[in-house]
Amino acid sequence: MKPLTGYIFLFIAISCGIIANSLAKMSEGFSKLTPSVACILLMCVTMFSLAKGMSAIPVGFAYATYSAITVTAILLFGIIKYNQIPNIYGIIGIVLIIAGVLIVNLLGKAN
Repeated sequence: MKPLTGYIFLFIAISCGIIANSLAKMSEGFSKLTPSVACILLMCVTMFSLAKGMSAIPVGFAYATYSAITVTAILLFGIIKYNQIPNIYGIIGIVLIIAGVLIVNLLGKAN
């Protein structure tokens, strides 16, 4: 598989992961049927796409990128939809996650 295809699968994994995590909150602990089923299905698509992406992209880069973008997007989702504003330590933590992923992707090397 070509690296470009791996990045396409990574993009799909990130997109589905963001939606699935948003639906997890909306499902209210899996007590609402529609968001619960959609969340589970999208998590399956997320893991499939992430696994396919990792077959062309180094595992550390793929998972670090997936994790950071998904966590940051879910934080923004919580701020926008639920008015859950993080304190200064939460903001510092997110900035450090993003910085860490940038360091891994731009300066890190996989053998």
